[in-house]
Amino acid sequence: MLRQIHTGGIYNLYPLEGSSQWYWGMDCTGGDLYEGEELFTDGHQVDRTRLIFIHQPDGKVVEPIPSKKGQYFGRPLFYENKIILLVADFPEKQLRILSYDPETEAISTLATLPRSITEDCYNLQLKLSPLMLVRQGQENNLEILWPVQKTYAMDLQESFRCRHGDELYFETWYEDPDYRDEIVIRDFHTGNVLKRLPGILMTTPDGEIWMLD
Repeated sequence: MLRQIHTGGIYNLYPLEGSSQWYWGMDCTGGDLYEGEELFTDGHQVDRTRLIFIHQPDGKVVEPIPSKKGQYFGRPLFYENKIILLVADFPEKQLRILSYDPETEAISTLATLPRSITEDCYNLQLKLSPLMLVRQGQENNLEILWPVQKTYAMDLQESFRCRHGDELYFETWYEDPDYRDEIVIRDFHTGNVLKRLPGILMTTPDGEIWMLD
């Protein structure tokens, strides 16, 4: 079967994390808000981004939030049957986390945060679970910015993947001298390392996380 889908020039589509039925696409930046802020600050002609979603199998296209000057989108998620959007409004100096219900098309504001809550937008993104706004900066720190504020020191190659209960899951790698991957589990309250396991973490289309060893 061949289906024509009108995306308004957005051609790069990605599976929406947490759902096996939705794809998302953006006209530029790929959801990188650090790049978006640079474009806005520099007065670049790319002064906004568009974010669309396509439902499978019917091919329905939705654009919950219209684009406007100075507004850039982060990478979205699917959580508790809602599409979760991260929106940076740089003229208003605000970060907003919104919930879009595909069934009712209702939009709810989950949080409105000042842009000044974090030093910059480097690796600023939504994570699970529960839903969080985090920043993994160049200082080898993980910052949870919402719904609570916490900061953790990390090793150089560590990359945060998810939270499960009172455990934070990271991936890291080593060359000593042979290459190997490792899963690092830290305590949510203290940041202390609880376990180190060989392997990697893989996210399935419906949002389940597999530990591969």
